[in-house]
Amino acid sequence: MNELSQLRQDAFAPAHTADIADALVQSSGLRIEVDRRRGRGAGLNPSGRFEDQRREQFDDGWQSLEELEPFKTEVQIEKPKTAITRNDSPDIPFDRSVNPYRGCEHGCIYCFARPTHSYMGLSAGLDFEAKLFAKPDAPRLLERELSKPGYKVKPIAIGTNTDPYQRIERDWRIMRQLLEVLEKANHPVMIVTKSALVARDIDILGKMAAKGLAKVAISVTTLDRKLARLMEPRASTPTKRLEAVRQLTDAGIPTGVLASPLIPALNDHELERILDAAQAAGAVSASYILLRLPLEVSPLFRDWLLRHYPDRYRHVMSLIKSMRGGKDYDAEFGKRMKGEGPYAWQISRRFEMATKRLGLARRGVALRDDLFVRPDGAGVQLSLL
Repeated sequence: MNELSQLRQDAFAPAHTADIADALVQSSGLRIEVDRRRGRGAGLNPSGRFEDQRREQFDDGWQSLEELEPFKTEVQIEKPKTAITRNDSPDIPFDRSVNPYRGCEHGCIYCFARPTHSYMGLSAGLDFEAKLFAKPDAPRLLERELSKPGYKVKPIAIGTNTDPYQRIERDWRIMRQLLEVLEKANHPVMIVTKSALVARDIDILGKMAAKGLAKVAISVTTLDRKLARLMEPRASTPTKRLEAVRQLTDAGIPTGVLASPLIPALNDHELERILDAAQAAGAVSASYILLRLPLEVSPLFRDWLLRHYPDRYRHVMSLIKSMRGGKDYDAEFGKRMKGEGPYAWQISRRFEMATKRLGLARRGVALRDDLFVRPDGAGVQLSLL
């Protein structure tokens, strides 16, 4: 049994399971030293699942590990052929999205988008947080796609994979350029973020919201600053996110709070407090998603638990399995967002009761799609007469 398999062992194993697993990972060469990953979420940087070689670090006696540099944020340019990504998932309320960046410096240990870095030949661990890709052509491509004669208008979701307002957006400003394209075309947009930087674009979002074309959801995972720093090391603090909710709401932008992911025995007890704080900040709607651990995310999250909350390791994983049919994750539509079983039902009922008490809508406001003005066709090849 290798080290990652050890992490997946039954959560009902003997009481010293966490100590054994932690020692195995520590001695395996998989875990990156703290000085190299300071300020990051993941503690591992395993090879991607499509790679034919496996990386691990070991001491060769020459103190070479001490010479390795810390992980620094690097940004490369990605040149996609299209801006809009489409999906047919029955359990999400949109069929198209735009992602201005690949990878995310926020470093949220639970991020379900981490496995997408494997398609770039990189790790879902520290590479996902430090080796980022920007798509500066995305605004031009978006305008071109909206210009096509056959394009049918439906809300575009932004922030569904990686955060469009992560730190590098301050310099690249790709998200703002996307909003400028959408505003010009009177195209509806829904945004999900955990960054207070979204307030920078109130001037655009406010005008769009006045026409019924924009809404925002801000993810508030916990109100505990210590837990937030450990779990989402480079994201805005919970206080800053709630301040952003207030700023957006005051500007007339319909804003909701996404209490997710809920992690049993770690932050799920905060659900009502998060919703109370959201309503006090002016949020008009709320939703939640249960922790998702697809593919490489599971061992990364398990290692994080072993490092920061070893005393809760068995209990947290036991409850997760109880809501995922005995597995770390069940990707089946209809189950992957909310889970199943008694504990998942209890969370669902708590959410229903809290939102009803607070007057928070379960879904955000509907956006208009009848004001669309097709762009002038910039970048589109002219049709033959």
